[in-house]
Amino acid sequence: MREARTVAKSLGQLASSELICEVFARCFAQSHRSLLVAGGDEPFYQPAIVSDDYHQIVFRADYAASALHEAAHWCIAGEARRQLPDYGYWYEPDGRDAARQSVFESVEICPQALECLFSYAAGRRFRVSIDNLGGVEIDPFPFQLAVWQQCQRYLRNGLPPRGELFRQALAQEFGTSVALESINIPLSYVVDKCLISNR
Repeated sequence: MREARTVAKSLGQLASSELICEVFARCFAQSHRSLLVAGGDEPFYQPAIVSDDYHQIVFRADYAASALHEAAHWCIAGEARRQLPDYGYWYEPDGRDAARQSVFESVEICPQALECLFSYAAGRRFRVSIDNLGGVEIDPFPFQLAVWQQCQRYLRNGLPPRGELFRQALAQEFGTSVALESINIPLSYVVDKCLISNR
């Protein structure tokens, strides 16, 4: 199995959502009874209903970017938040005005910066998500810059503990740089392209 993955990586195939789920499960299924689960129409976090069940981090369809993004939210959420459906947060749907978009972006900086580092570790391209197809047109650069700056803070000061464990596991699985201090994320990695919505 490991040989097949090595061949796949050498052929330039991207980390699949299935393999990302496997890596996540190796890190957290036993210690935190938490799993990444593909197939959602929309992302959603469902805490376990009974104590011997698993918490489920549901991501969109089978999109690897969505898996990494939702894993980032989970890695940031504290213990109390992880006991609440969708961490107890609101989600402002598409069609946000400028003020609501600004609030949305302010709470997405850290998760997207962590997702950026997960994407890098998995050998995937990262794209900042504005996630507002039906809303006002905005300049994406200030948000992209804020995500990149938070990435730099994580590289200097360290990631949240679960985030670092997952990042290291992804790096080991996909053969990228494990040592945090050896990682260089240029601004162009974050700013190069911006999708309006990719999760």
